[in-house]
Amino acid sequence: MSDFTPKPEHKFTFGLWTVGSTGRDPFGGPVRSPKSPAELVYLLGEVGAYGVNFHDNDLIPIDATPAEAAAIKKDFRKALADMGLVVPMATTNLFGDPIFKDGAFTSNDPKVRSYALQKTMRSIDLGVEFGAKIYVFWGGREGTETDSSKNAALAIRRNREAMDFLCEYVLDQGYDLKLALEAKPNEPRGDIYNPTTGHMLAFISTLAHPEMVGVNPEVAHEHMAGINFMHGVAQAWESGKLFHIDLNDQYPGRYDQDLRFGSRDIKAAFYLVKFLEDVHYDGSRHFDAHAYRTEDYEGVKDFARGCMRTYLILKEKAAQFNQDAEIQALLAEINADDGSMAPFAGKYTPQKAAALKEQAFDRQAISARGLRYERLDQLTIDLLLGAR
Repeated sequence: MSDFTPKPEHKFTFGLWTVGSTGRDPFGGPVRSPKSPAELVYLLGEVGAYGVNFHDNDLIPIDATPAEAAAIKKDFRKALADMGLVVPMATTNLFGDPIFKDGAFTSNDPKVRSYALQKTMRSIDLGVEFGAKIYVFWGGREGTETDSSKNAALAIRRNREAMDFLCEYVLDQGYDLKLALEAKPNEPRGDIYNPTTGHMLAFISTLAHPEMVGVNPEVAHEHMAGINFMHGVAQAWESGKLFHIDLNDQYPGRYDQDLRFGSRDIKAAFYLVKFLEDVHYDGSRHFDAHAYRTEDYEGVKDFARGCMRTYLILKEKAAQFNQDAEIQALLAEINADDGSMAPFAGKYTPQKAAALKEQAFDRQAISARGLRYERLDQLTIDLLLGAR
């Protein structure tokens, strides 16, 4: 029987906010008692995680005194050492406190924008203190309910100004840190700026230090918009901008559900895992998801184990796909190349263009060819369902 036990080389990580979720939702209060950051590290160590990530206020409450902060960090550091966990990524909570009700970097209030920069610089310091190499930005409040309230172009410029400022801060401090932007179409705002990974990639190209900034795509956020998540990940990878990734699951068109990875759309999850493994993605496989509200903390452990187990099962299925003789024969047939178009391939030249304009194509013969995608897809389903 295959071994689906998580190991450090798999780089499975969870946020404090994921396993630390108390199950509160807009219609009901907590169903699980809160645990300290150190307690959550011990929980993650028990289930076999590689690392733990945090928002600044997941670790240190926003109103903590210096003495309280020092005690929390001491306990957290001990738990990391005891369980052998690392902190690959950190981020800032720029959405929870009432001061961010109209955004952080894009707020109309200059005091809010300045406070957001201060909070982020301090949070970057905290992340680096614990070894983080990736710093994620999710602008959950960077948007509007009414476009009467903000000039969208000005909001984009304000966001750019903030990112340029923070890149300079990282460089000035000499930190070994990359920044990753996370897109989401809506919730908690009615509309959020830069709502998809593609928007974020375009925005990055306008920054003063685009080489420092990449993306952190999240399954649920793209599926909320009805977008093929793997395609966005592929674009980020091809652009050299896939700095981090958030794995979970989601029904399209619904609120941000943060379901256990692979629990809703196993086929989409398979293609995602296959892509990451085929390109040898070497970053964290971060699970930004929550256990059902029905669970106690034993159920939270089941949730965390399930995320990692499903990824490893799909990783094995991806290897089977790549080794399956019939599937690979079909792919070879589909991608067959007799070499006749080689003279037109590659970089443009006037000679190529002239020759291509004169080339005769038998449209009827070409279009009459069946591509056998139905067979290929069914073989994939058979593989996923264990029938081959």
